[in-house]
Amino acid sequence: MATMSKISQFVLGFILAIALLFLAGAGLTRYMLTRLATPPPRPSFTNDPSPSPAAQAANPDASPAASPDPSLASPEPTVAASPSPSPSPSPVGYAARVTQPIGLRLRQEPNIDAATIGGIEYNQIVTVLEDSPDGSWQKVQVANGAQGWVKSGNTARAN
Repeated sequence: MATMSKISQFVLGFILAIALLFLAGAGLTRYMLTRLATPPPRPSFTNDPSPSPAAQAANPDASPAASPDPSLASPEPTVAASPSPSPSPSPVGYAARVTQPIGLRLRQEPNIDAATIGGIEYNQIVTVLEDSPDGSWQKVQVANGAQGWVKSGNTARAN
């Protein structure tokens, strides 16, 4: 009888150990799948023209630049405002679409070693202002008015 008791204790302990290992593995698997199924937050860079709506939703503490604090607003002037100047004429050039799938770097000068002043996303419309004398660079203007140089062959004339 004593040997049956020892055998049953061994079998019961073995079954409990297997059950604990199974539950721990299932829990770890679920945790890892949940972590891998959630996409990472969209990175933001200092040269981004404006944060995306997804970035603003992910970071509600950041105050948007477009809505200033109303308590800091200056009072309305009592003198009639002069008419606003007419908009400056659009630069000479043509509209082009970025065809490089990873986007382009906007540089200060037509040189690979020049400082990067921004980026242009894929399919964004830019205005091509001029070509470099050797034809390997294009001076472009983006929608926010920034001008810089991009490598030729990465844009196509927009219709």
